[in-house]
Amino acid sequence: MIVNKIGYGGDSTMAMQLPAASASARKESPASGPLDMAALLTAAYDLGDMINQSADVADYLYWKAQLEQDGEAQALIRRFAKAKERFEECSRFGRFHPDYHEARREAAELQRELDECVAVRRFKAAEQALDDMLHEIAVLIARAVSEDIKVPDSGTVQAGCGSGACSGGCASCG
Repeated sequence: MIVNKIGYGGDSTMAMQLPAASASARKESPASGPLDMAALLTAAYDLGDMINQSADVADYLYWKAQLEQDGEAQALIRRFAKAKERFEECSRFGRFHPDYHEARREAAELQRELDECVAVRRFKAAEQALDDMLHEIAVLIARAVSEDIKVPDSGTVQAGCGSGACSGGCASCG
């Protein structure tokens, strides 16, 4: 077993046990024994429970509730949604639409106000911390299986060997 400790926010640490994935173990044929899918799913649910008990999830849920209960923030979010919708409608016709510049200015101003709102700022920070934790866990699981597994990052899949400069044609990627 490989034990990885993941620390977030300085005060929460989660220990995960991942089975060591040797090259020979990865290349075993299905004839060597059936995969115990029930055990795998149980481990996945256990991991989900561990994640749900983490400080990052608690922080995220706390700030989500605070944001939902903050009347001023909710009013600002509604105003921003309307301004954004208006700007998107104007954008369909291009910058020559008579209200384009005003709609863009209004949406940008409301976005700035949202970014300055404490509840919104703290919720976004908690959301990002949780996203970072989930991404790190996904990377650990993928690397336990194979170094060649691509893990999505910010909505995109890394191309090639994951070096950042590879487009899939390097010697490492074949």
